[in-house]
Amino acid sequence: MNAFEQARFNMVEQQIRPWQVLDPAVLHTLQHIAREIFVPSAYQALAYTDTEIPLGHGQTMVAPRIDARLMHDVALKPSDKVLEIGTGSGYLTALLADRSHHVVSLEINPELHAQAKANLQSAGITNADLRMADGSAGASDAGPFDAIVLGGSVFEVPQTLLDQLKVGGRLIAIVGDEPVMQATLYTRTSASVWDHRVLWDTAAPRLLGFTQPSRFHF
Repeated sequence: MNAFEQARFNMVEQQIRPWQVLDPAVLHTLQHIAREIFVPSAYQALAYTDTEIPLGHGQTMVAPRIDARLMHDVALKPSDKVLEIGTGSGYLTALLADRSHHVVSLEINPELHAQAKANLQSAGITNADLRMADGSAGASDAGPFDAIVLGGSVFEVPQTLLDQLKVGGRLIAIVGDEPVMQATLYTRTSASVWDHRVLWDTAAPRLLGFTQPSRFHF
């Protein structure tokens, strides 16, 4: 076992499992997707640490336990078609692709989009369609989707994205404003009804392109 493999094993045992990620199939994915491929070379020593990592362009990778828990809680099936908002480095894309049939992933920044494409190629991921696009609009031409995963936080989930779920489909997002954000799972129960439930408290960097609350200062 090389140093990265040992660090990956330690990440799963010490960071991921204690965060209630216990599905054996999900743990297997986390154990064999090489996160160091998706981390900028200057930060590779931090690939498996419980910390955010700068990607440049004002963007960061969230701590691995956040990606792991999002992927776990959206409960993917091998037949699922998934929409990811915010490709970033492509790490979460790789996790989702490993657990589903196909992923469409949207990234607004052209440099990150190009880098993620190269990263996923290096990791041998072939069932992800990466698009340079504003994620807040989704990808209705490729939908509807069994699952939608937002890789960063938003003040609120736009109806445009909820409309792109199949009936029975799930959307997971980190919703709210600092200091309190909550991972929230939305389920489309019929053509016009969406249920939601709050799963856990956290904080994550903002996704670009989404509406922010207006701020009033008195």
